Amino acid sequence: MLTDVIFKANDIRGVVGGEAAEWDVAGARALGRAYVEVAGLAGATFVMSRDMRTSGPVLSQAFAQGATEGGASVVDVGLASTDGLWFASGHLGLPGVQFTASHNPAQYNGAKFCRVGAQPVDAAFLVELKTLAMQYDVDGAPAPVATPGTVTTQDVLGEYGSYLRSLVNLDGIRRLKVVVDAGNGMAGHTVPSVLGPLNVEVVGLYLDLDGSFPNHQPNPLEPQNLVDAQKAVIDHGADLALVFDGDADRCFVIDERGEVVLPSTVTALIAAAELAREPGSTIVINTITSRSVAEVVAENGGQLVTSKVGHTYVKALMAAHGAVFGGEHSAHYYFRDFWGADTGMLAGLHVLGLLGHGDAPLSDLARQYERYVSSGEINSRVIDQQAMMEKVAEAYAGRGAISWEDGLVVRGDRWWVSLRSSNTEPLLRLNVEAADEATMAAWRDETLALVRG
Repeated sequence: MLTDVIFKANDIRGVVGGEAAEWDVAGARALGRAYVEVAGLAGATFVMSRDMRTSGPVLSQAFAQGATEGGASVVDVGLASTDGLWFASGHLGLPGVQFTASHNPAQYNGAKFCRVGAQPVDAAFLVELKTLAMQYDVDGAPAPVATPGTVTTQDVLGEYGSYLRSLVNLDGIRRLKVVVDAGNGMAGHTVPSVLGPLNVEVVGLYLDLDGSFPNHQPNPLEPQNLVDAQKAVIDHGADLALVFDGDADRCFVIDERGEVVLPSTVTALIAAAELAREPGSTIVINTITSRSVAEVVAENGGQLVTSKVGHTYVKALMAAHGAVFGGEHSAHYYFRDFWGADTGMLAGLHVLGLLGHGDAPLSDLARQYERYVSSGEINSRVIDQQAMMEKVAEAYAGRGAISWEDGLVVRGDRWWVSLRSSNTEPLLRLNVEAADEATMAAWRDETLALVRG
Protein backbone atom coordinates (compact mmCIF):
# COMPACT_ATOMS: atom_id res chain seq x y z
CA MET A 1 0.00 0.00 0.00
CA LEU A 2 1.11 3.51 -0.89
CA THR A 3 -0.93 6.67 -0.38
CA ASP A 4 -0.08 9.91 -2.14
CA VAL A 5 0.18 11.83 1.15
CA ILE A 6 3.57 10.27 1.93
CA PHE A 7 5.25 12.06 -0.99
CA LYS A 8 6.50 15.38 0.37
CA ALA A 9 8.41 18.24 -1.23
CA ASN A 10 11.84 16.85 -0.32
CA ASP A 11 11.34 13.20 0.63
CA ILE A 12 8.86 10.47 1.59
CA ARG A 13 7.30 10.29 5.04
CA GLY A 14 4.19 8.62 6.44
CA VAL A 15 2.59 6.40 9.08
CA VAL A 16 3.47 2.69 9.03
CA GLY A 17 1.17 0.13 10.65
CA GLY A 18 -2.24 0.32 12.28
CA GLU A 19 -5.54 1.60 10.93
CA ALA A 20 -3.98 4.95 10.00
CA ALA A 21 -1.22 3.36 7.90
CA GLU A 22 -0.16 5.38 4.86
CA TRP A 23 2.34 2.87 3.45
CA ASP A 24 3.56 -0.64 4.15
CA VAL A 25 6.01 -3.38 3.11
CA ALA A 26 4.26 -4.05 -0.20
CA GLY A 27 4.39 -0.33 -0.94
CA ALA A 28 8.10 -0.24 -0.10
CA ARG A 29 8.73 -3.05 -2.57
CA ALA A 30 6.84 -1.19 -5.30
CA LEU A 31 8.77 1.94 -4.40
CA GLY A 32 12.09 0.10 -4.76
CA ARG A 33 11.20 -1.14 -8.22
CA ALA A 34 10.03 2.31 -9.32
CA TYR A 35 13.18 3.93 -7.88
CA VAL A 36 15.43 1.79 -10.05
CA GLU A 37 13.53 2.71 -13.19
CA VAL A 38 13.19 6.43 -12.46
CA ALA A 39 16.85 6.73 -11.44
CA GLY A 40 18.05 4.54 -14.34
CA LEU A 41 19.86 2.11 -12.05
CA ALA A 42 19.22 -1.21 -13.82
CA GLY A 43 22.64 -2.88 -13.97
CA ALA A 44 24.06 -0.26 -11.56
CA THR A 45 24.51 0.00 -7.77
CA PHE A 46 23.21 2.28 -5.01
CA VAL A 47 23.90 2.51 -1.27
CA MET A 48 21.13 2.13 1.33
CA SER A 49 20.88 2.64 5.09
CA ARG A 50 18.27 3.09 7.80
CA ASP A 51 17.76 4.68 11.17
CA MET A 52 16.66 2.93 14.38
CA ARG A 53 12.90 2.97 13.75
CA THR A 54 11.31 -0.41 14.37
CA SER A 55 9.83 -0.57 10.87
CA GLY A 56 13.18 0.20 9.26
CA PRO A 57 14.47 -3.36 8.72
CA VAL A 58 11.35 -4.70 6.96
CA LEU A 59 10.77 -1.58 4.86
CA SER A 60 14.38 -1.33 3.71
CA GLN A 61 14.52 -5.06 2.92
CA ALA A 62 11.32 -4.84 0.88
CA PHE A 63 12.67 -1.79 -0.97
CA ALA A 64 15.90 -3.68 -1.70
CA GLN A 65 13.88 -6.63 -2.99
CA GLY A 66 11.98 -4.42 -5.41
CA ALA A 67 15.22 -2.76 -6.50
CA THR A 68 17.09 -6.02 -7.15
CA GLU A 69 14.09 -7.37 -9.09
CA GLY A 70 14.54 -4.31 -11.30
CA GLY A 71 18.20 -5.17 -11.89
CA ALA A 72 19.97 -2.85 -9.42
CA SER A 73 22.47 -3.97 -6.80
CA VAL A 74 22.45 -2.64 -3.26
CA VAL A 75 25.28 -1.85 -0.86
CA ASP A 76 23.57 -1.96 2.53
CA VAL A 77 25.54 -0.06 5.18
CA GLY A 78 22.93 -0.89 7.83
CA LEU A 79 22.26 1.51 10.68
CA ALA A 80 23.35 5.04 9.83
CA SER A 81 22.47 8.64 10.48
CA THR A 82 21.23 10.50 7.44
CA ASP A 83 24.55 12.32 7.13
CA GLY A 84 26.15 8.87 7.39
CA LEU A 85 24.25 7.96 4.22
CA TRP A 86 25.39 11.20 2.56
CA PHE A 87 28.95 10.22 3.51
CA ALA A 88 28.53 6.72 2.09
CA SER A 89 27.17 8.17 -1.15
CA GLY A 90 30.11 10.53 -1.51
CA HIS A 91 32.74 8.10 -0.28
CA LEU A 92 31.57 5.21 -2.47
CA GLY A 93 30.51 7.32 -5.44
CA LEU A 94 26.97 5.91 -5.48
CA PRO A 95 23.41 7.26 -5.36
CA GLY A 96 21.74 6.59 -2.03
CA VAL A 97 18.55 5.96 -0.10
CA GLN A 98 18.13 6.50 3.64
CA PHE A 99 15.12 5.05 5.48
CA THR A 100 14.16 7.58 8.13
CA ALA A 101 11.32 9.81 9.28
CA SER A 102 13.75 12.28 10.86
CA HIS A 103 12.06 13.94 13.85
CA ASN A 104 8.55 12.51 13.31
CA PRO A 105 6.91 10.32 16.00
CA ALA A 106 7.62 6.60 16.27
CA GLN A 107 4.79 5.39 14.02
CA TYR A 108 6.28 7.22 11.01
CA ASN A 109 8.93 6.13 8.56
CA GLY A 110 10.14 7.50 5.27
CA ALA A 111 12.96 7.74 2.77
CA LYS A 112 15.43 10.39 1.64
CA PHE A 113 17.19 10.11 -1.71
CA CYS A 114 20.39 11.45 -3.23
CA ARG A 115 22.28 11.16 -6.48
CA VAL A 116 25.95 10.19 -6.77
CA GLY A 117 28.11 12.18 -4.37
CA ALA A 118 25.20 13.05 -2.05
CA GLN A 119 23.79 15.44 -4.67
CA PRO A 120 20.09 16.20 -4.22
CA VAL A 121 17.26 14.81 -6.31
CA ASP A 122 14.89 17.41 -7.73
CA ALA A 123 11.13 17.86 -7.52
CA ALA A 124 10.63 16.27 -10.94
CA PHE A 125 12.35 13.10 -9.73
CA LEU A 126 10.01 12.81 -6.75
CA VAL A 127 6.93 13.44 -8.91
CA GLU A 128 7.97 10.75 -11.38
CA LEU A 129 8.80 8.35 -8.54
CA LYS A 130 5.39 8.94 -6.97
CA THR A 131 3.54 8.30 -10.24
CA LEU A 132 5.34 5.07 -11.07
CA ALA A 133 5.44 3.67 -7.52
CA MET A 134 1.72 4.17 -7.02
CA GLN A 135 1.04 2.57 -10.40
CA TYR A 136 3.11 -0.49 -9.42
CA ASP A 137 1.43 -0.61 -6.02
CA VAL A 138 -2.02 -0.81 -7.64
CA ASP A 139 -1.35 -2.78 -10.82
CA GLY A 140 1.69 -4.76 -9.76
CA ALA A 141 5.29 -4.26 -10.86
CA PRO A 142 6.67 -5.91 -14.00
CA ALA A 143 8.18 -9.38 -13.67
CA PRO A 144 11.72 -9.48 -12.25
CA VAL A 145 14.45 -8.92 -14.82
CA ALA A 146 16.41 -11.90 -16.13
CA THR A 147 19.53 -10.90 -14.18
CA PRO A 148 18.48 -9.47 -10.83
CA GLY A 149 20.81 -7.39 -8.69
CA THR A 150 22.49 -8.43 -5.47
CA VAL A 151 22.63 -7.11 -1.90
CA THR A 152 25.97 -6.78 -0.12
CA THR A 153 26.78 -5.24 3.26
CA GLN A 154 29.51 -2.80 4.19
CA ASP A 155 30.43 -0.95 7.39
CA VAL A 156 31.47 2.69 6.86
CA LEU A 157 31.00 4.06 10.39
CA GLY A 158 34.70 4.25 11.25
CA GLU A 159 35.54 5.98 7.97
CA TYR A 160 32.66 8.41 8.52
CA GLY A 161 34.04 9.43 11.92
CA SER A 162 37.59 9.82 10.64
CA TYR A 163 36.48 11.90 7.68
CA LEU A 164 34.45 14.33 9.78
CA ARG A 165 37.36 14.88 12.18
CA SER A 166 39.69 15.54 9.23
CA LEU A 167 37.56 18.55 8.21
CA VAL A 168 37.98 20.50 11.48
CA ASN A 169 41.08 21.74 13.29
CA LEU A 170 40.74 19.90 16.58
CA ASP A 171 44.45 19.60 17.44
CA GLY A 172 45.36 20.98 20.83
CA ILE A 173 41.84 21.89 21.95
CA ARG A 174 41.39 22.27 25.68
CA ARG A 175 39.57 19.58 27.59
CA LEU A 176 35.82 20.04 27.13
CA LYS A 177 32.88 18.45 28.90
CA VAL A 178 30.07 17.88 26.39
CA VAL A 179 26.53 16.73 27.07
CA VAL A 180 25.19 14.77 24.10
CA ASP A 181 21.44 14.13 23.93
CA ALA A 182 20.75 11.63 21.16
CA GLY A 183 17.05 11.30 22.03
CA ASN A 184 17.40 7.52 21.47
CA GLY A 185 18.18 8.36 17.85
CA MET A 186 21.09 7.80 15.51
CA ALA A 187 23.55 10.11 17.27
CA GLY A 188 23.82 7.34 19.86
CA HIS A 189 25.28 5.22 17.07
CA THR A 190 27.65 7.82 15.63
CA VAL A 191 28.93 9.79 18.65
CA PRO A 192 31.36 7.12 19.95
CA SER A 193 32.98 6.87 16.52
CA VAL A 194 33.22 10.64 16.00
CA LEU A 195 33.95 12.03 19.47
CA GLY A 196 35.70 9.01 20.98
CA PRO A 197 39.25 9.96 19.89
CA LEU A 198 38.91 13.64 20.91
CA ASN A 199 39.91 15.47 24.08
CA VAL A 200 36.33 15.64 25.32
CA GLU A 201 34.40 14.11 28.18
CA VAL A 202 30.98 13.02 26.94
CA VAL A 203 27.99 13.06 29.27
CA GLY A 204 25.53 10.92 27.35
CA LEU A 205 21.75 11.25 27.45
CA TYR A 206 19.58 8.61 25.77
CA LEU A 207 22.37 7.20 23.61
CA ASP A 208 20.72 3.77 23.32
CA LEU A 209 18.85 3.27 20.05
CA ASP A 210 15.11 3.00 20.63
CA GLY A 211 12.63 3.81 17.87
CA SER A 212 9.80 4.17 20.37
CA PHE A 213 11.49 7.31 21.79
CA PRO A 214 10.68 6.59 25.45
CA ASN A 215 12.31 9.73 26.88
CA HIS A 216 11.31 12.58 24.57
CA GLN A 217 10.43 13.09 20.93
CA PRO A 218 13.46 13.38 18.63
CA ASN A 219 12.68 16.94 17.55
CA PRO A 220 15.00 19.59 19.04
CA LEU A 221 12.95 22.38 17.44
CA GLU A 222 10.40 21.84 20.24
CA PRO A 223 11.69 23.50 23.44
CA GLN A 224 10.42 20.73 25.73
CA ASN A 225 12.80 18.30 24.02
CA LEU A 226 15.81 20.40 25.07
CA VAL A 227 15.01 20.56 28.78
CA ASP A 228 16.93 17.41 29.80
CA ALA A 229 20.11 18.56 28.05
CA GLN A 230 19.80 22.06 29.51
CA LYS A 231 19.52 20.60 33.01
CA ALA A 232 22.41 18.20 32.41
CA VAL A 233 24.72 21.05 31.38
CA ILE A 234 24.09 22.79 34.70
CA ASP A 235 24.19 19.63 36.80
CA HIS A 236 27.50 18.43 35.30
CA GLY A 237 29.15 21.83 34.86
CA ALA A 238 29.52 21.10 31.16
CA ASP A 239 30.92 23.49 28.57
CA LEU A 240 28.04 22.87 26.18
CA ALA A 241 25.45 20.37 24.97
CA LEU A 242 24.74 18.98 21.53
CA VAL A 243 21.17 17.79 20.94
CA PHE A 244 20.37 15.77 17.82
CA ASP A 245 17.17 14.86 16.03
CA GLY A 246 16.17 11.28 15.25
CA ASP A 247 18.33 10.77 12.16
CA ALA A 248 21.10 13.02 13.55
CA ASP A 249 21.36 15.31 10.56
CA ARG A 250 20.37 18.29 12.74
CA CYS A 251 22.21 19.53 15.82
CA PHE A 252 21.07 22.06 18.42
CA VAL A 253 23.67 23.69 20.66
CA ILE A 254 23.25 24.72 24.31
CA ASP A 255 25.78 26.92 26.09
CA GLU A 256 27.36 26.54 29.54
CA ARG A 257 24.45 28.44 31.16
CA GLY A 258 21.91 25.97 29.80
CA GLU A 259 20.71 28.53 27.23
CA VAL A 260 19.97 27.58 23.63
CA VAL A 261 22.34 29.00 21.03
CA LEU A 262 19.98 29.71 18.15
CA PRO A 263 20.77 27.87 14.91
CA SER A 264 21.12 31.20 13.11
CA THR A 265 23.78 32.15 15.66
CA VAL A 266 25.58 28.86 15.04
CA THR A 267 25.32 29.58 11.31
CA ALA A 268 26.91 33.01 11.79
CA LEU A 269 29.62 31.55 14.03
CA ILE A 270 30.65 28.89 11.51
CA ALA A 271 30.24 31.24 8.54
CA ALA A 272 32.68 33.74 10.07
CA ALA A 273 35.21 30.95 10.68
CA GLU A 274 34.83 29.56 7.16
CA LEU A 275 35.21 33.04 5.63
CA ALA A 276 38.38 33.58 7.66
CA ARG A 277 39.70 30.32 6.20
CA GLU A 278 38.52 31.08 2.65
CA PRO A 279 37.98 34.85 2.19
CA GLY A 280 35.34 35.88 -0.32
CA SER A 281 33.55 32.53 -0.27
CA THR A 282 29.80 32.08 -0.66
CA ILE A 283 27.45 31.26 2.22
CA VAL A 284 23.91 29.93 1.66
CA ILE A 285 21.07 30.64 4.08
CA ASN A 286 17.29 30.31 3.82
CA THR A 287 14.43 32.76 4.04
CA ILE A 288 13.92 32.37 7.81
CA THR A 289 17.57 32.63 8.82
CA SER A 290 18.33 35.62 11.04
CA ARG A 291 19.40 38.88 9.43
CA SER A 292 22.44 38.70 11.68
CA VAL A 293 23.92 36.05 9.38
CA ALA A 294 23.70 38.34 6.35
CA GLU A 295 25.38 41.09 8.36
CA VAL A 296 28.18 38.78 9.53
CA VAL A 297 28.78 37.48 6.00
CA ALA A 298 29.00 41.05 4.65
CA GLU A 299 31.32 42.16 7.47
CA ASN A 300 33.63 39.24 6.72
CA GLY A 301 33.73 39.86 2.97
CA GLY A 302 31.62 36.88 1.94
CA GLN A 303 28.91 36.46 -0.67
CA LEU A 304 25.38 35.55 0.42
CA VAL A 305 22.81 33.43 -1.44
CA THR A 306 19.28 32.89 -0.07
CA SER A 307 17.38 29.63 -0.63
CA LYS A 308 13.87 28.40 -0.03
CA VAL A 309 13.54 26.30 3.13
CA GLY A 310 14.39 22.62 2.55
CA HIS A 311 17.52 20.56 2.15
CA THR A 312 17.08 19.87 -1.56
CA TYR A 313 16.88 23.60 -2.32
CA VAL A 314 19.89 24.49 -0.18
CA LYS A 315 22.00 21.66 -1.61
CA ALA A 316 21.19 22.72 -5.15
CA LEU A 317 22.36 26.28 -4.44
CA MET A 318 25.44 25.03 -2.58
CA ALA A 319 26.44 23.18 -5.74
CA ALA A 320 25.47 25.94 -8.17
CA HIS A 321 27.51 28.59 -6.34
CA GLY A 322 30.34 26.44 -4.98
CA ALA A 323 29.38 27.66 -1.51
CA VAL A 324 31.74 26.77 1.30
CA PHE A 325 28.97 26.58 3.94
CA GLY A 326 25.22 26.83 4.36
CA GLY A 327 22.95 27.06 7.37
CA GLU A 328 19.22 26.91 8.04
CA HIS A 329 17.38 28.12 11.12
CA SER A 330 16.07 24.56 11.56
CA ALA A 331 19.66 23.53 12.49
CA HIS A 332 20.58 21.96 9.17
CA TYR A 333 24.20 22.83 8.31
CA TYR A 334 25.78 22.19 4.92
CA PHE A 335 29.46 21.95 4.00
CA ARG A 336 31.14 22.07 0.61
CA ASP A 337 33.78 19.61 1.85
CA PHE A 338 30.99 17.19 2.81
CA TRP A 339 29.71 17.05 -0.76
CA GLY A 340 27.54 20.10 -0.11
CA ALA A 341 25.32 17.98 2.14
CA ASP A 342 23.97 18.63 5.63
CA THR A 343 25.57 17.16 8.72
CA GLY A 344 24.73 18.08 12.29
CA MET A 345 27.73 16.19 13.62
CA LEU A 346 30.21 18.24 11.57
CA ALA A 347 28.56 21.45 12.77
CA GLY A 348 28.99 20.21 16.32
CA LEU A 349 32.68 19.53 15.67
CA HIS A 350 33.13 23.08 14.36
CA VAL A 351 31.63 24.48 17.56
CA LEU A 352 33.92 22.23 19.65
CA GLY A 353 36.95 23.38 17.66
CA LEU A 354 36.11 27.09 17.95
CA LEU A 355 35.37 26.76 21.67
CA GLY A 356 38.31 24.49 22.44
CA HIS A 357 40.92 26.76 20.86
CA GLY A 358 39.99 29.66 23.14
CA ASP A 359 39.37 30.31 26.81
CA ALA A 360 36.03 32.11 26.56
CA PRO A 361 32.79 30.28 27.38
CA LEU A 362 30.38 29.53 24.55
CA SER A 363 27.97 32.26 25.67
CA ASP A 364 30.68 34.88 25.12
CA LEU A 365 31.67 33.37 21.78
CA ALA A 366 28.06 33.45 20.55
CA ARG A 367 27.06 36.85 21.93
CA GLN A 368 28.60 38.90 19.12
CA TYR A 369 26.34 37.11 16.63
CA GLU A 370 23.08 37.54 18.59
CA ARG A 371 21.75 40.80 17.18
CA TYR A 372 17.99 40.24 16.83
CA VAL A 373 15.13 38.73 18.83
CA SER A 374 13.38 35.71 17.31
CA SER A 375 9.98 34.17 17.95
CA GLY A 376 11.14 30.68 17.16
CA GLU A 377 8.99 28.60 14.84
CA ILE A 378 5.30 28.56 15.79
CA ASN A 379 3.03 26.03 14.08
CA SER A 380 -0.72 26.32 13.45
CA ARG A 381 -3.05 23.80 11.82
CA VAL A 382 -4.91 25.54 9.00
CA ILE A 383 -7.25 23.92 6.45
CA ASP A 384 -6.51 26.27 3.53
CA GLN A 385 -2.94 27.42 4.08
CA GLN A 386 -2.62 29.48 0.89
CA ALA A 387 -5.84 31.37 1.58
CA MET A 388 -4.64 32.15 5.09
CA MET A 389 -1.31 33.49 3.83
CA GLU A 390 -3.16 35.70 1.36
CA LYS A 391 -5.39 36.96 4.17
CA VAL A 392 -2.33 37.94 6.22
CA ALA A 393 -0.70 39.56 3.17
CA GLU A 394 -3.80 41.69 2.64
CA ALA A 395 -3.83 42.75 6.27
CA TYR A 396 -0.16 43.78 6.09
CA ALA A 397 -0.35 45.59 2.74
CA GLY A 398 1.42 48.93 2.98
CA ARG A 399 3.10 48.08 6.28
CA GLY A 400 6.10 46.24 4.86
CA ALA A 401 7.59 44.84 1.67
CA ILE A 402 5.66 41.69 0.71
CA SER A 403 7.22 38.84 -1.24
CA TRP A 404 6.31 35.25 -2.04
CA GLU A 405 9.71 33.60 -2.62
CA ASP A 406 9.02 30.96 0.05
CA GLY A 407 5.50 31.30 1.31
CA LEU A 408 4.70 34.82 2.56
CA VAL A 409 7.48 37.12 3.76
CA VAL A 410 6.80 40.66 5.02
CA ARG A 411 9.88 42.79 5.67
CA GLY A 412 10.36 46.08 7.49
CA ASP A 413 13.50 48.05 8.31
CA ARG A 414 14.34 46.09 11.46
CA TRP A 415 11.83 43.25 11.43
CA TRP A 416 10.38 40.50 9.25
CA VAL A 417 7.48 38.03 9.35
CA SER A 418 7.57 34.67 7.54
CA LEU A 419 4.50 32.46 7.11
CA ARG A 420 4.88 29.30 5.03
CA SER A 421 3.44 25.81 4.61
CA SER A 422 5.40 22.93 6.09
CA ASN A 423 7.16 20.64 3.61
CA THR A 424 6.46 17.59 5.79
CA GLU A 425 3.32 18.21 7.88
CA PRO A 426 -0.13 19.86 7.44
CA LEU A 427 0.97 23.01 9.24
CA LEU A 428 1.43 26.72 8.68
CA ARG A 429 4.77 27.83 10.16
CA LEU A 430 5.31 31.32 11.58
CA ASN A 431 8.71 32.92 12.20
CA VAL A 432 9.16 36.51 13.33
CA GLU A 433 12.34 38.49 13.98
CA ALA A 434 12.92 42.04 15.12
CA ALA A 435 15.58 44.25 16.66
CA ASP A 436 13.87 44.22 20.06
CA GLU A 437 11.53 42.01 22.08
CA ALA A 438 8.54 44.35 22.02
CA THR A 439 8.51 44.72 18.23
CA MET A 440 8.92 40.99 17.70
CA ALA A 441 6.11 40.19 20.16
CA ALA A 442 3.76 42.69 18.53
CA TRP A 443 4.18 41.23 15.03
CA ARG A 444 4.04 37.69 16.39
CA ASP A 445 0.84 38.22 18.33
CA GLU A 446 -0.90 40.12 15.55
CA THR A 447 -0.03 37.43 13.00
CA LEU A 448 -1.16 34.61 15.28
CA ALA A 449 -4.44 36.41 15.90
CA LEU A 450 -5.04 36.56 12.14
CA VAL A 451 -4.08 32.91 11.62
CA ARG A 452 -5.90 31.43 14.62
CA GLY A 453 -8.60 34.01 15.26
